[in-house]
Amino acid sequence: MSKTLGVWDHASPWMRDPEALAELERLGYERVWFGASPAADLSVVEPALAASTTLKAATGIVNVWDGEPDPVAWRRVTEAHPGRFLLGVGAGHRQLVGERYTKPYDRLVSYLDGLDEGGVPESGRVLAALGPRVMRLAGDRTAGAHPYFTTPEHTAAAREILGEGKLLVPEQKVVLSTDPEEARALARDRLAMYLQLTNYTNNWLRLGFTETDLADGGSDRLVDALVAWGDADAIRERIAAHWDAGADEVALQVLNPDKMDVLRALAPVRSGTSF
Repeated sequence: MSKTLGVWDHASPWMRDPEALAELERLGYERVWFGASPAADLSVVEPALAASTTLKAATGIVNVWDGEPDPVAWRRVTEAHPGRFLLGVGAGHRQLVGERYTKPYDRLVSYLDGLDEGGVPESGRVLAALGPRVMRLAGDRTAGAHPYFTTPEHTAAAREILGEGKLLVPEQKVVLSTDPEEARALARDRLAMYLQLTNYTNNWLRLGFTETDLADGGSDRLVDALVAWGDADAIRERIAAHWDAGADEVALQVLNPDKMDVLRALAPVRSGTSF
């Protein structure tokens, strides 16, 4: 598989702007990932696909607790835009789902069973996966995995579990700034919510961070490992580290306010060249 870049955002309005989408396509980005638990009816991705020609779209992720699978929506989107949509699904978080969050692994299996019954092929879906058990499920039942808020070290471990031939698309948060205070402030603003979610904190502990790293808004060590910041070359080094670890695509989430300016600076295609 070729190494590509995607764009990840919380289904923000700019991600539905036809001019912005057309520019992302010109800049060489592979795919836009719509976060913030988009609905299974896939209404959020259809305008993006209609507004572009080759740009792909994915959900990052449809939450399996928000309802049952919607194979009808998947068929509608894929028939209108063949080869351009990838359904990302995941189990969300106990702290956000509440009492419904029981046996999340079983719920994932049941949801995948429903997609099977509805005719959604394994090649048309990926699974949000952090821990080894769900990562193995992603390899067994889907096209691959879409880990979120991780490191190149996690990417390497994920590739080992998935094996070759499975799609691996980690999300990577970036801040284009060489000012450590500014960059880490933007990073901690985004990190704050995730420090309350045990799926992420447990994963970071598995990666070798400590409870001290998780305290008081996150240590510099944790922030610097999770959020790539610096000049464009420094951020490209982090992207390359994921690729070298086995990622097929890296989905960039820009934390700077001027998102498009950053994406232009990091574009895989600029003036007909690539990096």
